[in-house]
This record gives sequence, structure tokens and C-alpha cells, in this order.
Amino acid sequence: MIRHLVLFKLNDGVERDDPRVVAGVQAFEKLGGLVPELRSWECAWNITDRPIAYDYAINCSVEDTAALQRYLDHPDHQAGVALWREFATWVIADYAF
Repeated sequence: MIRHLVLFKLNDGVERDDPRVVAGVQAFEKLGGLVPELRSWECAWNITDRPIAYDYAINCSVEDTAALQRYLDHPDHQAGVALWREFATWVIADYAF
């Protein structure tokens, strides 16, 4: 199994209630039911207020690297990424578990 972890940081001046952010969150919330390769799917806002914290997280798992690539290439994933590119930066970790 592979864990795919993504942490998002909203760009300066962008708030959670920005319509672009709301649309981006909705796009990612739907992914769990749209991508058959996903074995687990979680996404949520950070609940702590620390200066080093990121704002939003995705935590999911897939069977193997081929499934990860299919997830990454999935049109609904690509559409969500395109939205988030407009207002956030992110870091990613993919690891076997």
C-alpha cells in the first residue's frame, strides 16, 4: 500500500471563505467517491493555529504505484489540482506502508 499525503498552504491574502477555495475544497471532498483506485480518503482543514502549520490536508491510500499514477492522472483529480493552483502551494509525500 502507498500513502499519499498532501499539505496545502493558502497564499497570502486568501481566506477559507474565498469562493475559489470553497470550490477547491468541494472538488477534493468528492474525489473519495469518484476515483476507484482510492482505498482510503480523508481531507480536512487544519484545526490548530500554529505559524508553521499548513491549512488543508489530503491523506489517502492506494494499492501500488500504478494505482497512484491512475489517481494522479484521473480527470477529477486534475480538475481539483487546477483549482488549488490558483490560490495555494503544497507539499507532497508518497510512501509505502
